[in-house]
Amino acid sequence: MNLTFTDRVALVTGAGRGIGKAIAEELAREGVKVICVSKSESSCGGAAEAIRASGGNAVARAVDVSDGAAVAQAAEELLKEHGKIDILVNNAGITRDTLLMRMKDEDWHDVIRTNLDSCFYWTRALTTAMGRNRWGRVINISSVVGQMGNAGQANYAAAKAGMLGFTKTVAREFAKRGITANAVCPGFIETDMTSVLDEKTKEVIVQQVPLRRLGKVEDISRLVTYLSSEESGYITGQTFTVDGGMVM
Repeated sequence: MNLTFTDRVALVTGAGRGIGKAIAEELAREGVKVICVSKSESSCGGAAEAIRASGGNAVARAVDVSDGAAVAQAAEELLKEHGKIDILVNNAGITRDTLLMRMKDEDWHDVIRTNLDSCFYWTRALTTAMGRNRWGRVINISSVVGQMGNAGQANYAAAKAGMLGFTKTVAREFAKRGITANAVCPGFIETDMTSVLDEKTKEVIVQQVPLRRLGKVEDISRLVTYLSSEESGYITGQTFTVDGGMVM
């Protein structure tokens, strides 16, 4: 299927590495202008530079996505600079793993702010402009952990589960304005986060996956790209689990 993107601009958070970087690259290959956002100027800058080097159109913006005021200012400036932002991919995320009884307040709040609050900040900041144009796509990158829970990740699971309810509400509130909102729940994907796992741990994980392998970033980026296209216009409020069959 040839996907349709007509003069679209996308903003991808957490675009400096892993799934976010793959999403930014995939969208750029489809001719979308991509704004790569991450907290680190070097990481989002490197991602944007790589896209430009391969013939795509990308710029970088360093923003602390957990800071509501910083997001609001960045969104205002980026809308002025680029005229519009049609596609928002809320992908930024961190982990602070430990058992609940040992979890410090900052471990809880840091994850909630970065993973969940950032979705609220960016969506609030950009949907008004999308609504004026009567077209928009919001894709939130959640996790299977938000669906099934995971020992040692109460903060992460709560944030990712919150994204699912948030997505459904955004879908209902903005449908009349031509904006769709969907969530993608990756399973265990080969990224920097999983590269630190030892082989024994990876084998235990793989045994839980019916397809008997870890996912690839392309498994996520291709779905997100479809959900960003004209062809996905009748899909909203949905959760797509991409995990090799682990959660059924």
